[in-house]
Amino acid sequence: MAKQDFYQVLGVAEGASADDIKKAYRRLAKQYHPDANPDNPKAAERFKEVSEAYGTLSDAEKRKKYDTMRKLGAFDASGFSRASSRGAGAPAGGGAGGAPLDDDAFGDLGGLGGLGDIFSSIFGKSRKEEAKAEALEVTVEVPFRTAALGGAVPVTVQVTADCATCSGSGAAPGAKVSACDECGGRGQVSFGQGGFAVSRPCPKCRGTGRLPSTPCATCRGAGRVRTPRTLQVTLPAATEDGTRLRLAGQGNAAAGGTGDVLITVQVTPDRFFTREGLDLACEVPINLAQATLGSRIKVRTVDGKKVVLRIPPGTQHGRAFRLKGMGLSKAGRQGDQLVKVRLTVPETLTPEQQELMRRFAESAGLAV
Repeated sequence: MAKQDFYQVLGVAEGASADDIKKAYRRLAKQYHPDANPDNPKAAERFKEVSEAYGTLSDAEKRKKYDTMRKLGAFDASGFSRASSRGAGAPAGGGAGGAPLDDDAFGDLGGLGGLGDIFSSIFGKSRKEEAKAEALEVTVEVPFRTAALGGAVPVTVQVTADCATCSGSGAAPGAKVSACDECGGRGQVSFGQGGFAVSRPCPKCRGTGRLPSTPCATCRGAGRVRTPRTLQVTLPAATEDGTRLRLAGQGNAAAGGTGDVLITVQVTPDRFFTREGLDLACEVPINLAQATLGSRIKVRTVDGKKVVLRIPPGTQHGRAFRLKGMGLSKAGRQGDQLVKVRLTVPETLTPEQQELMRRFAESAGLAV
């Protein structure tokens, strides 16, 4: 099986921007995700190809190394083509007797280091290492007040975990387990063309190297199942919209250990407060008499309490008042609460009230 060109896998041009690559990945991942195609193994393989391509092209350093290998002729439209580091007169097969060369068999290529190291950095860990599951990413909506004051938020994610029925073996109770005839029990298969050979997990035994005579009915021999897991995420005070948190070892199970969960916090807007750094801003209404004669009003704070704010006589519409220390706290710093007053005017007046207002306007020299 030849390794496909990652740009062709995602259907983007070689000079595609990071946003174009991300958009292409999201579209293809949604189309071929195993949850959307539970009975389609080809879709699952396609999803793996798309994820692998995105894992390389979304990382600037890995993409740079991958592009270098493409320019050196390591890939063609169908996959691996030739070994650019092969000297004159070297066998077409690459190694002795035409056998494919191992990842570590390449010498130094200029300032790029060993090709085996480059392949390892592009495609993940070497075949001698067990792959760890990629981080599971999820976005969680958090109320404004929780993000401002901090607190625990429950997050439910769908993770891949060891099957409880077979304890992850993939075998039905009492079934005989033998070495996989596809990979000879190694759990890895090599593929490539020319002087390159890359090892990947065996598709038949899913990298375990073992096959049961009767697969587990619960997980269909996979050894793992998709299951919901509820996690408690503790947010610090003054958490901002877009904050990313990592929960180590709470994600998908894999041969090399359990992956992490990356959580992106999305703070929902509040009807009363807006945030300006560590300061909180709000708007409160006052009537004509309060603005003219002065008053004392109660203003709600983010922790649910109420404080008294003095409105001096002659306060104008839109004037802002500062409540010291009533904002958010972070790293020993304390914000304020900014209160803007909004003057409200009666929409209707009785004849008597209209007459009183006219007298007031005349005495104050106000034009009507």
